Amino acid sequence: MSIGFLGAAMAIALLASPAAGATSCPALLNDTQQRLHSSEQIELCQFAGRPLLIVNTASYCGFTGQFEGLEALWQELRDDDLVVLGFPSNDFRQEADDEAVTAEVCYVNYGVSFTMLAPSAVSSGSVNPVFAELARQGATPPRWNFHKYVVDRDGRLVAEFGSRTTPDDPALRSAIHEAIGPAQAAADE
Repeated sequence: MSIGFLGAAMAIALLASPAAGATSCPALLNDTQQRLHSSEQIELCQFAGRPLLIVNTASYCGFTGQFEGLEALWQELRDDDLVVLGFPSNDFRQEADDEAVTAEVCYVNYGVSFTMLAPSAVSSGSVNPVFAELARQGATPPRWNFHKYVVDRDGRLVAEFGSRTTPDDPALRSAIHEAIGPAQAAADE
């Protein structure tokens, strides 16, 4: 009888262990952040196991029009698990002081439906934990708005691209497909 009890206890312990559940949360996503112009808190760990395109954004930048391409890219690849995360920042003095204005630029002017987070520092000062982890992994801090980081399903940096790289750039798309993985990319062909 005690062996049956031990077996049941071990089974319960295995089921309760983090490895038995969903993908573990990589350091990059081990944070909760506020959605843009909302009181909603987003557990970034919900994106664990998915490829990511992380972009620092600004509302009044010459590259702000890239929101259209980012939205199109996300619409095209979201069924392949791609997550696009936008991080508005005033590090380069081109973001609105009012978060409502930032939200209007994103949601109304450009029709953004991918995840946008509340404004934060991305290159200096009290840097957003996501960008701090990217730097720890060897990424260059953004030198301007619309710097792009491609992250694989394990939360590891695959590639980064400067502001001039548009969302339809072949090198960016290739890195995203690498992050999506060969099994998924082959299924798409």
